[in-house]
Amino acid sequence: MPQDALLELDWTRRRSPSLAEFEAMAEAAYRDLPEEFRKLCGDIRFLVAEFPDDDVLDEMGMKSPFDILGLFEGRGIGQFAEPATGEMPNRILIYRRPILDYWADHEERLGDIVRHVVIHEIGHHFGLSDDDMEAIEARAE
Repeated sequence: MPQDALLELDWTRRRSPSLAEFEAMAEAAYRDLPEEFRKLCGDIRFLVAEFPDDDVLDEMGMKSPFDILGLFEGRGIGQFAEPATGEMPNRILIYRRPILDYWADHEERLGDIVRHVVIHEIGHHFGLSDDDMEAIEARAE
């Protein structure tokens, strides 16, 4: 970026995006996905929190709340044939502070990171593991 363009950005007046702004970024990323893909996702809710709960960290064996950027909760598409009663809609949790920390350490735009997290968590809805998604991303690069 040219030096003049950097000077035009007045970072002294900027603040980090709020939970509501993160939610809006996640919903926009979801809306930008192809309609056919969204139809397969069913009813997914987005929830933004500062950090994951201690229960989530314990369940996933993580030591730091900064080690997870998002989480899919619910029944994946492969489990729809199994009967279930009284369940809540699937949801994707987006963790604001870990994403901001990741953003500070990388050369990516914040919206791109949020979109990546949303798509990654939707991948879990389709039954893909982290290893599956890493392999797909590696082949795409």
